[in-house]
Amino acid sequence: MIIDTHCHLDDKRYDEDLDEVIARAEEAGVEKFIIPGADPETLDRALRIAEKYENVYFAVGVHPYDARSYERGMLEPFAAHPKCVAIGECGLDYFRLPESEEEIAAEKALQKEVFVDQIEWAKTLKKPLIVHIREASADALALLEAHAGEEGGVLHCYNADASLLKLAEYNFYYGIGGVLTFKNARKLVNVFTQIPQERLLIETDAPYLTPHPHRGERNEPAYCRLVAEKMSELSGMPVETIERVTTENTARLFGI
Repeated sequence: MIIDTHCHLDDKRYDEDLDEVIARAEEAGVEKFIIPGADPETLDRALRIAEKYENVYFAVGVHPYDARSYERGMLEPFAAHPKCVAIGECGLDYFRLPESEEEIAAEKALQKEVFVDQIEWAKTLKKPLIVHIREASADALALLEAHAGEEGGVLHCYNADASLLKLAEYNFYYGIGGVLTFKNARKLVNVFTQIPQERLLIETDAPYLTPHPHRGERNEPAYCRLVAEKMSELSGMPVETIERVTTENTARLFGI
């Protein structure tokens, strides 16, 4: 069994064929799914999907790109739902910053403020975090070391920064997806074997980051199988062991 720990099934690209997408995933051995909360505007749809499908769960949070729309009070009713298993995806993303130094400073300050509030909220609820980090490893590491609770979380689409491996000590896991299969993913390939086996999770980030050999197509959870096969190739562990270990890790972190 494989669990896709990060797939945006609430994305409009699945509006016409979600039943078929889930069926294909189940045929490929993907038996459970977690929808991250990235955009408050799609939370209603994520909740409806989780209520429709017994094997779909969701998280509540705001992506750093949407930090200006963050209102914890608006999100709290979703977090109380029995199928909400985490807070996030939240974090820091410095890839697209304004041009002036003043605007950059303001944007970074806002992202940090919103990230810390979601970390503290997760501690209050005793839920794990789903963390997004892009070109902001140092700041994210500092904030997580200072604020994260014992529930820990997952570094979604782990960016291969070896400094973040320290977070394993804080009960953080590492979400590995289709990027591992990319020909230009040498850094991630090199760091992958340094991740403790008991901290590995599988994800797709569908519909994004489609693994080889399907790059350029819409990603979907069935492609978790390709990620597991690449993880097996690099680690030397049988695919069946990868499936078992990552499923056990997911169950331990998210309680599913």
